[in-house]
Amino acid sequence: MKLRSLFRFKSIHTTIALAFSFLILCTTLILSYNSYRLSADAVTENSLTYTTELIEQVNKNIQTYIGNMESIASLALSSSDLKRYLMLPNPDSEEGRELAGQISGFFQSIVQSRNDIASILFVGQNGTLLSDRAYAQFKPYADITDQEWYKKANEAQGSVVISSSHVQHLFRNDYRWVVSISRQLPAAGSQHPQSGVLLVDLNYNVINDLVKQIMLGKRGYVFILDPSGDLIYHPQQQIIYTRLKSEDITNILNAKTTTLVTGEGQQSKIYTIRTTSFGWKIVGVTFADDMVGNKRKIQFSSALWGLLCLIIALTISIVFSLTITRPIKQLEMHMKKVEKGDFDLRIDSTSTNEIGKLSRTFNLMIGKIKELMHQIVEEQEMKRISELNALQAQIQPHFLYNTLDSIIWMAELGKMSEVVKMTTALAKLLRSSISKGEELVPIAVELEHIGNYLTIQNIRYRRKFTYSIEVDEELLQCKILKIVLQPLVENAIYHGMKHKADCGHIRITGAKVGALVELKVIDDGIGMEPDKVKALLAKWRQQENGKGVGLHNVHQRVQLYFGVPYGLTFESEMDEGTTVTIRIPELSQEASA
Repeated sequence: MKLRSLFRFKSIHTTIALAFSFLILCTTLILSYNSYRLSADAVTENSLTYTTELIEQVNKNIQTYIGNMESIASLALSSSDLKRYLMLPNPDSEEGRELAGQISGFFQSIVQSRNDIASILFVGQNGTLLSDRAYAQFKPYADITDQEWYKKANEAQGSVVISSSHVQHLFRNDYRWVVSISRQLPAAGSQHPQSGVLLVDLNYNVINDLVKQIMLGKRGYVFILDPSGDLIYHPQQQIIYTRLKSEDITNILNAKTTTLVTGEGQQSKIYTIRTTSFGWKIVGVTFADDMVGNKRKIQFSSALWGLLCLIIALTISIVFSLTITRPIKQLEMHMKKVEKGDFDLRIDSTSTNEIGKLSRTFNLMIGKIKELMHQIVEEQEMKRISELNALQAQIQPHFLYNTLDSIIWMAELGKMSEVVKMTTALAKLLRSSISKGEELVPIAVELEHIGNYLTIQNIRYRRKFTYSIEVDEELLQCKILKIVLQPLVENAIYHGMKHKADCGHIRITGAKVGALVELKVIDDGIGMEPDKVKALLAKWRQQENGKGVGLHNVHQRVQLYFGVPYGLTFESEMDEGTTVTIRIPELSQEASA
């Protein structure tokens, strides 16, 4: 529930803008990331292609070079002097020494024509040693024939054997790094089967110069392995030998593909492998980070373009959401005005979309509501008038019944003068109560009416009370509902005077209090208990044998016509009397008209 409440917004504009922003942000991030990945992959692929082409070129160069050396070795072995020399029964003969000098000169001419050849040596089985160096001091024969290149050449039986890089130990006080090419020369004849091994030492610096000029990124390099995994060349060969650094030689030798990836992160290496026809492995080493040299630039460019697109898209989304929500906000503003009671406004909308349809429906709804409210007001007014008429109709029969009962009583007693007086007062009373059908009458007319009523009641109750009317003259022309004082006076007579032992007095007063008119009916009768005063205007009083109908009707009529703040209030004390106050607004004759 808490998570759901986080995504509830009061404004639909905020909701739309955030929804678009979220979608645009996700799309921008995905596109920026894909753009970076595609760029990085493209750069990496191009780097790998470039590295592969370089290693392929190095491989061809080395193969060409070694092929040339093999050709030179074949040329040396095809020498007719060397073949004649091997057929001599005694190499130390004069002819043998002459041929040996010729062979040595031939070897020397080859070495002098090629800077990349360190030396050429032929080792015969008969113990002869022929070299391009005429006066060189050789190591003992046994030591020479015990070297690896010699043994492998004999084992190869005429095939070319290429050694790894090593320090040559042929000559005294001469130790060079070389790569040896050796080949066995088979016996020349059956009668004197003599054979030997030709050795051509290549300067190691030639291979070193050929490979070290290859640059593979900032940290990349090239190294060469022989078929057994020994290093022929490595730019950090001494460090490799001291085991401070290592290469994944085993996997390189066993690799079935031309590319091998090892390590992770900054230590991730990519090996590009090519194998020569004679078994050497030409290996190019590149680092993954170096292949994308401008990685930060690509990242910055992708982030910059992504941010720019995000800003543009967010601006468009905000403008778009404002375009959508503007008519909705206008509709909301009109609704708030309708809440305050303004039903005359209309929304001008020419749009054909859903919001336009909603606006037109809103206009129709407001018009219908206004019509219904006008109808309700008229119905309520008619209902109020009907209720007032019904209340007034309730009061008139109540009074007529009591008055006629008194007239009948006096007629039976033969009090004809009093019957005439009461009948005359009743006629005036009925005439004033009609009032040409008007609800409001001047207070002067109402006081005349109540005077006639008091005359009738005074006769009826045998002069049991006296009365006085004290109303300010300025109030006589103010309007009041007709027949509202009669029930109050009747209540004073019936409940105050009737049960009083001696003669009582009823006083009617009227005065202006602020914007109100207060008329009071004051009696000095027996009074009422507080509980009866509080319950006097309660609706249940109507149902107790009709008692309280007049007071309740008056109070209800006043509130129906003038409003809830107006009506009757009571003050009463036992054996002191009761005061009934009626409060109405000040309505002059002009205002009521």
